[in-house]
Amino acid sequence: MSTTINAEYNPAERSFWEGRKSNPDMGNQYWHQQIELVNLNQLTSAALQPIDVALLGYVCDEGVRRNRGRIGAHEGPKAIRERLAKQPIHFDTKRVVDAGDIVCSDDDMESCQQLFARSITQLLQQRVFPIALGGGHDMSYGHFLGIWDAIKDTPKRRVAIINFDAHFDLRPVEGRPNSGTPFNQVLTQFAAQGVTVDYFAIGIQQQSNTRELFQIARQRNIGYAINYDCESASVEMEVLKARLRPIVERNDYLYVTIDMDGFSSAYAPGVSAPSPLGFTPYFVFKLLSYLLSTQKVIAFDIAELNPSFDRDKHTATLAAKIVDFVVMNHRPAL
Repeated sequence: MSTTINAEYNPAERSFWEGRKSNPDMGNQYWHQQIELVNLNQLTSAALQPIDVALLGYVCDEGVRRNRGRIGAHEGPKAIRERLAKQPIHFDTKRVVDAGDIVCSDDDMESCQQLFARSITQLLQQRVFPIALGGGHDMSYGHFLGIWDAIKDTPKRRVAIINFDAHFDLRPVEGRPNSGTPFNQVLTQFAAQGVTVDYFAIGIQQQSNTRELFQIARQRNIGYAINYDCESASVEMEVLKARLRPIVERNDYLYVTIDMDGFSSAYAPGVSAPSPLGFTPYFVFKLLSYLLSTQKVIAFDIAELNPSFDRDKHTATLAAKIVDFVVMNHRPAL
């Protein structure tokens, strides 16, 4: 990573949070009325303490460009906020804030990851649950480093990665890292330090991953569920839960990440790498409900929303509904 950080932090903007007016006698009815805007640089420990959930944008798709994907994911955080603003609220007892964006400068993805990691650490050290909005999936490398820095000196140090994705994102780094390398980077770096990291990928599509990537998964004993097994029917769901349960039990925390290209393009056309063979929203919501119920989810993010290719804002709306669902159902892990 870069020694000098060449990335920017932009505080939250009210212009992203606009929506319809409602009867003032009923109190706040929508996200745009309830959300609070904060500046991480001005927050003290005391000010952070009452916050339950913080949204943090990762405005970068340099990793997607390096991976020869469709550029546009840097607009994802803004698009999610704009759709989220119009959602009705059902989390009256939680304080939710928008903590702004980490912005990539001069194509320096590594610096962006480093500043993003620092911000995640800052939130977690104050027991604030981060929901990150991407941005390319290279975000996950910085996100995991931020989690690790927050817990590495505590008794509970085991973190598993649960990735909803059509791709393993286990490509070896050849030259420079990109959106296809984050989990290889994490596993390689921490293995060298003697730290075991469980990684389980959900929704893997054979047609979207090379034989080399499947071989890497086998060599590293990585668990995964093929997209054909990702059904919301009770039988398939219970089988998948049974596979996940040992990971949940042997880890202190879960870092859950959703790449929007894991969904069928019927539900999520606005992504960097669309496919008609992905899972459905119903499947994801059911499995998310299980993961959140474990009370071990320490951090969450959504990656690869590409508004440039969205249709009628379907993908952004789906991403917003996922964020809303996570806020409503999250139980503190720290």
